Amino acid sequence: MRYKRIGIIVLAVILVCFAAGGTLAWLSDSSGPVKNTFTVGNIDIDLNETTGTDYKMVPGNTIAKDPKVTVKGGSEACWLFVKIEETFPPLSSYTFNQFITYQLADGWKSLNNVSGVYYMEIPASESDQPFYVLKGNQVTVPDTVTKEMMDALEKAEKLPELTFTAYAIQKDNITSAADAWTKLGVNA
Repeated sequence: MRYKRIGIIVLAVILVCFAAGGTLAWLSDSSGPVKNTFTVGNIDIDLNETTGTDYKMVPGNTIAKDPKVTVKGGSEACWLFVKIEETFPPLSSYTFNQFITYQLADGWKSLNNVSGVYYMEIPASESDQPFYVLKGNQVTVPDTVTKEMMDALEKAEKLPELTFTAYAIQKDNITSAADAWTKLGVNA
């Protein structure tokens, strides 16, 4: 009898445990997956000129010259640079700007300590962003150029040249134009 009583007690405890366990509910939840897609950032620029590449110098004349840098739509924010190189024959008595003068278009800033390099900070845009380099899209041959000066150029067998080159680099994570120019690695 004693074993019967112990058996009933054990059976009662087991039934209570099963009853209690069957009524327990666990709070739970789950989320759907979060998929991350990484697109490609890029910068595309173009430099063109519609007025040609060969020009005749005549004292006092203004010559149409329209170099234009375009930051293409969809490009990231960038530092935009234009390098202007003035090539002149080795004539000890004359300089480039005695034969050809020009001004930069509005918005271009001179890069400190780098001769002939100018820059702009360009925001990202889905549209093309064109920037002319020269004010009025022109250069001028001063009226002070003389026949003797022109004869000296002809004897030098080399004529003045004006060369434009454009560069761009991302603006993100680059804090200054000087740092951007250094990161481009262009020999100035």
